[in-house]
Amino acid sequence: MITRSAFAPPSRSNPGVLGITDRRHNAWPVVCAFLLPLCLLGGALFASGQSNIFNAPRPPAVSVPSAAPVSAPAQNAATPAPEGISAPRGYVLSANDQVAVEVFGEDDLRTNGRLNSEGNLGVPLLGSVHLGGLNLTQAAARLTELYGRDYLVNPKISVSLLGYAKRRFTILGQVNRPGSYEMPEGNPGGIDLLEAVATAGGYTRIAAPERISVRRHRDSGDNQIMKVNAKKLAKGEGGSFLVVPGDTVTVGESIF
Repeated sequence: MITRSAFAPPSRSNPGVLGITDRRHNAWPVVCAFLLPLCLLGGALFASGQSNIFNAPRPPAVSVPSAAPVSAPAQNAATPAPEGISAPRGYVLSANDQVAVEVFGEDDLRTNGRLNSEGNLGVPLLGSVHLGGLNLTQAAARLTELYGRDYLVNPKISVSLLGYAKRRFTILGQVNRPGSYEMPEGNPGGIDLLEAVATAGGYTRIAAPERISVRRHRDSGDNQIMKVNAKKLAKGEGGSFLVVPGDTVTVGESIF
């Protein structure tokens, strides 16, 4: 017969002796009870992090403007020829008149400008050409001759008037508004004496229309003095008298 002490360690084959179990087997429930909350907490944190990642607002998309298409530069349209004005028949060019010269089929030879104080115009290839004292037809013929001589074969050239030089006349003496006046646009070459008096406001109360003098500067350099009886002109006697640019008209005073 084998006897065991009550204080001896329990046998492995009989773990239930004295109600004491093996500590290794009793530790698992404790470990599981400790780890389970940690796993649950970790899972909750992971799920929350995933939710924040997917639900976080995305940064706004940056739009990059596309480059505007580069269009080919437009070709310069041919510059239209300036429009001329209607000149009186046989009008003679003089200093400061503005003219346009067109050579048909040769756009690079087209030009316009004012005649200088000597009546010359600068023209492509030809340089300075004297056109003063010529009418428009004669000026075109002159340029046709010069271009055809050295540069072009059978050139066709036109000359048109673009603007008159500012031309003035002066009227003094017994008129209501004595002074210097421009020639009318439609009559740049001259104005009738009676119209010139009307432009200056008419005669004064003491004017003597029969005693009018006109001083005119001549090409020779001296002045010509002409006496005119405007009283007869007003009655239709003696024709008319033309005041030309540069003239100085003096209306005399009546003698009581």
